[in-house]
Amino acid sequence: MTEEKKVVETAAEVPVSKKVSEDYFADFDFEGLKADMNAMLKAGVHFGHQKSRRNPKMAEYIFGTRNGVNILDLQKTVACLEDASKFIEKIVSEGQEVLFVGTKKQAKRLVESSARKCGMPFVIDRWLGGTFTNFTVMSGRTRFLRDGEEKMKRGEFAKYTKFEQMKMAEELERLERRMGGIKNMTKLPGAIFVTGVIEDDLAIKEAVKRNIPIIALIDTNVDPSHVDYPIPANEDAVSSLRLMIAYVTKAVLSGKEKARAISNSAAAAAVKTEAK
Repeated sequence: MTEEKKVVETAAEVPVSKKVSEDYFADFDFEGLKADMNAMLKAGVHFGHQKSRRNPKMAEYIFGTRNGVNILDLQKTVACLEDASKFIEKIVSEGQEVLFVGTKKQAKRLVESSARKCGMPFVIDRWLGGTFTNFTVMSGRTRFLRDGEEKMKRGEFAKYTKFEQMKMAEELERLERRMGGIKNMTKLPGAIFVTGVIEDDLAIKEAVKRNIPIIALIDTNVDPSHVDYPIPANEDAVSSLRLMIAYVTKAVLSGKEKARAISNSAAAAAVKTEAK
């Protein structure tokens, strides 16, 4: 077993709560969650890849090397996380969305769970080419999916034969599997959050083409050049992924809370104006 694998497995051994109806954050204390280096150390956020796999462009985020394995500088992780969180809170408070993307095996369910927790769109299977660059066509497919599901709920397919109903159901199921996470995304997001820069490079390329800000976890073996808000972190260990995704989720929830406060203030002001 290589030293790198040992490090990743050690980090992965940090207890992760049992899933509750696929909600990996059901018992997560977002209120008390702070960008804390000790919590990051316990989750193995600082473990990178072997020195031989280091990307030269990651040098500024690396603290040093231990047993041939790169160690990330958690002080910079905290600083970068705070910058990213402020940006996320701002755009969400303005009514924009953050698209969560995580197609690598260990990130999929965490990304889906967190996105559902904060009501954001997500992609956890293969990135569909044109999601951003051909958004008009993609919107047509997601609208077809939404309309089909509504018709099925209302029983409008009952007029068709059982075979036709089965085929329609299969088509809707296929679309749900491929684009269910973005079916309610009616406009381009205000930003994209990526958990695997290498695995989700197509999403990053499309975001760059459409000038969509990119927030991403960056490990020691990636090129962070196209990432607007990089967050240095171990993107392989489940414990690290869960903690870092939780930080981003909290930022989204905080942004939504600010949006509600702004909306309530505006409504209260309108009521006072009408009363005069």
